[in-house]
Amino acid sequence: MICVLASIRVKEGAREAFLKIFNENVPKVKGEAGCIEYFPALDIDAALPVQVRDERVVTIIEKWQSVEALHAHLASPHMLDYKERVQDLVEDVTLKVLQPV
Repeated sequence: MICVLASIRVKEGAREAFLKIFNENVPKVKGEAGCIEYFPALDIDAALPVQVRDERVVTIIEKWQSVEALHAHLASPHMLDYKERVQDLVEDVTLKVLQPV
């Protein structure tokens, strides 16, 4: 199993539009072979001094059975469509692909 943390920084005022498009795609992703878990999350104020919050970042939390399943996910038709639909809403994307130890 691998875990993916995708940090998607949306443009000013674009968060709700982005989340609408993203959430429309979630059932398709969850139906993919190898998908264990997949959902968006937003920063909350946990009153922790080391916490870094950013209202323009949507963090996608994912679990996949393998790196191969992740690659198939990224090449799927619904993900290619999703990327096209959100391209004008997104400012930056960073990924962390992690393996539990």
